[in-house]
Amino acid sequence: MGVEIASEVWQLNPSLYLFIIVASFLSIFILPHFSNRTTSSSSDINVISSSLSFKFQRKFLVLYSLSSVLEGLWLVYGEYEIVNYGLNKQQMIVLLSSGCLASLVLGTLLGIFSDALGHKKFCLLFSILHLIMAVWKTLAAHPAIWVASICLSLASSIFSFSFESWMVVEHDKQGYRQDALNDTFWLMSFFESTSLILSQVLANWALGHGSMKGLISSSVITMLLASVNLAFTIRGWPESSAQGKVKEHRAAFTVFIFGDKRVWLLGCAQACLHFSAAVFWIVWAPTIVADGREVQLGFIYPCFLGARMLGSTTFPWTLSGLLSLRIEDCLLYEFIAAGVILSIVAYDYQEIGVFVALFCLFQAVAGLILPTLARLRTMYVPNEFRAGMISLSLAPANAAILCVLIQGGYYRNVNNSTITAFAALGLFLAAGCMYMLKHLGKQPHQSWHKQ
Repeated sequence: MGVEIASEVWQLNPSLYLFIIVASFLSIFILPHFSNRTTSSSSDINVISSSLSFKFQRKFLVLYSLSSVLEGLWLVYGEYEIVNYGLNKQQMIVLLSSGCLASLVLGTLLGIFSDALGHKKFCLLFSILHLIMAVWKTLAAHPAIWVASICLSLASSIFSFSFESWMVVEHDKQGYRQDALNDTFWLMSFFESTSLILSQVLANWALGHGSMKGLISSSVITMLLASVNLAFTIRGWPESSAQGKVKEHRAAFTVFIFGDKRVWLLGCAQACLHFSAAVFWIVWAPTIVADGREVQLGFIYPCFLGARMLGSTTFPWTLSGLLSLRIEDCLLYEFIAAGVILSIVAYDYQEIGVFVALFCLFQAVAGLILPTLARLRTMYVPNEFRAGMISLSLAPANAAILCVLIQGGYYRNVNNSTITAFAALGLFLAAGCMYMLKHLGKQPHQSWHKQ
């Protein structure tokens, strides 16, 4: 007599969405009642400055959110397009590896050029790359998906450093208050996560119409959003003045980077976080469905982004006076927490519900780390070198990701648990960097062209 095993479909509890929304709302709106920051600035000058700062912040967040939607459309819809172009798994890995290699080689240089030539030009280039690829995929019968992957990977590199650097430079140029800049950092992470959820909605809407060439397709949606983003960038923002000649800037950048151990430690921590986050997005789905059960992955993805939104809302609490910790101490504990979470995932098999809970916790901690690292960059890195420092710190992370794609995906020499263990080890290394950074102390940085 045979035994029939019914297939089990694991479903997410819908109350989790409500919990994340309510928790985020409470974290944002209860904070002012517990904050110890002084708010007694009653002078007309401070009121006007706050109003202008809020307007500046609002315009930037609109631009950043639109750009995040563009980024998310390729992340969500890209794999579906690659499959429809007839590529098998091995070819997909080679395709992703080519984009990662482009980010490693060219993306690193783009950050340095962004500092020297002005960040607005590269923010425009970000929209132009998305627009060109969208038009190409719409008009061409068989677009070169390899070229598209490389160009969009370069656009992702630009997204990682140019928008933040442009905002910080303009914020300081206008003389706005530092607490407004801190709020912008966590709002960037919050709205980026929200925009990525919107990207999934738009991609699913396009998939529902089942056409890759029609009026309702990912390419057409990308074309419209890129055009709006391009127009908003051109008309809505002043040009960041170039910091100097490229050759002189590169020489000063080299002296600064190789002359300050603090920047090395900060860059190492950033690289470890970038690598662990990339590993998470590579292994989370295979890890959850490793037991063969059917899971609705499309409903789990928004929970991860919602958890990151919730984590970003806790950043103001670390600066409100409730926690008497230095930024380095906060990052030390946050990196340790993230490393412990990934260590549990890598150590042993867990039930799907446990996996989802651990991954949500990891994303919540990552949502807190991102604005905290941005704040630390403001403390240690001059604005003239901010984009270059970010892009340079991502180079070792991209190299490690390339190794993961080749060894773990193409040759299958490394399993997902080992890859996750390396990501956890990187987070513990980042915690060690924060410990050393704290004991080295801080020296106030100066603009290179003023020295």
